[in-house]
Amino acid sequence: MKVTYNKCPVCNSNSIGPYIECKDYLVSGELFPIYRCPECQLEFTQYHPGEQESGKYYESVDYIPHSDAIKSFTGKIYYTVRKFMLLKKKNLVIKYTGKRTGTILDFGSGTGHFAITMKKAGWDATGIEPDNDAREYSLKNFGIKAMRPEEMKILPSFSFDCITLWHVLEHLHNPFQSLSEIKRLLRPNGILIIATPNNMSFDSIHYRHLWAAYDAPRHLWHFNPVSFSYMAGKAGFEIISMKKLPFDVFYISILSEKNRGSRIPLFNGLLKGSIFFLLSLFDVTRSSSIVYLLKHSESGKGNADY
Repeated sequence: MKVTYNKCPVCNSNSIGPYIECKDYLVSGELFPIYRCPECQLEFTQYHPGEQESGKYYESVDYIPHSDAIKSFTGKIYYTVRKFMLLKKKNLVIKYTGKRTGTILDFGSGTGHFAITMKKAGWDATGIEPDNDAREYSLKNFGIKAMRPEEMKILPSFSFDCITLWHVLEHLHNPFQSLSEIKRLLRPNGILIIATPNNMSFDSIHYRHLWAAYDAPRHLWHFNPVSFSYMAGKAGFEIISMKKLPFDVFYISILSEKNRGSRIPLFNGLLKGSIFFLLSLFDVTRSSSIVYLLKHSESGKGNADY
């Protein structure tokens, strides 16, 4: 059963319409239309599979976030960069929470690498992960017992100093429900960290329907600072800072070059990624991915303006 939206899922505008059409290059080869709301600038995947049917679209050995057995050169680049980024993410948590140790929830913890990084740093780390194989890997290799998303409701309110979603929000079938639960679990002075692709980036504009970060139908929501701010405000959060994920643009550009059938995707991806990186050097709103740092809004409701 395909999910259809007759109005914007965030601002309820009736002005939505088709923007581009993207192909699932990873699994099915199917085409999915991306709709755009001119009011809040949200883009979303229309006619995507329902939550019960979506699992088959993740069934690929090349789906890197849930696998540690990638043999491709691109996969090896991903894992090399990940080691550096895990330290960067840890330092980001420490800086913005103002705590050397505390409690942290990694929503969409995958195979557990970030959770174990925080645990080794002295934090009490909990993972939330829907994928069975990823949860088993996390427990077997790191001793991190990740919970299913539906088990979040048993966690006590105001349990965490920090909650993180690293490229997870765009996958959620009911993001507002998840953000409501996250709001309940985050302590009053806690920090919420959400990383998501940026459809206002230089690489997105260049590649358009070939942009790998559209990743339909696994990515359901396609944000930029305007649309994300609107959604965060509606969920009761406010943005306190935005940061870049500096290496994402190279990885996404390489995959986008593969999507366009380039004979030398690695070279072209690194070359173009370097150009996009330099262009966005002093403008975080044009970077390939953005890390949003948020807190509870003072009003409790938040604001939808950016």
